[in-house]
Amino acid sequence: MKLRLISVGKPHEPYVKEGINDFTQRINKYFKADWLIIPTPKTAPSLSETELKKAEASLILNQIDKDDYLILLDERGKSFSSPQLAQFIQQRANDSNKQLVFLIGGAFGVDPIVSNRAQLVWSLSPLVFPHMLARLILSEQLYRACTIIRNEKYHHI
Repeated sequence: MKLRLISVGKPHEPYVKEGINDFTQRINKYFKADWLIIPTPKTAPSLSETELKKAEASLILNQIDKDDYLILLDERGKSFSSPQLAQFIQQRANDSNKQLVFLIGGAFGVDPIVSNRAQLVWSLSPLVFPHMLARLILSEQLYRACTIIRNEKYHHI
């Protein structure tokens, strides 16, 4: 199974890039994982919030295959403990999902066409994080889940 991590916005800032790269490399020991950063459309300043979300939706959906299992990150989504996240990922692998896509939408969220496509809306926290920190937290939590699946010592209960 492959893990695809997609985020709309600016490239990783140096203050989080090293951590994101480190955790992504660690994840690759368990599942193939990669990041795709979708730049905000150049026309964004001239678009309304609704128009921007629609423009971003087109870019996002072009990167997702029909068989991909889409997990949208949103503070209003379902919460998981780290062991529950591990169990969720293991279940997707058991179900023979070829690719899990974790999506961090744009600054205003995502268009309903994207949220309706998602099989799961997941909340890292009820707090709202800057995109850069959400990327780092997502990377670390996916790595943590991988170590839990393998019963390795990274996660302490």
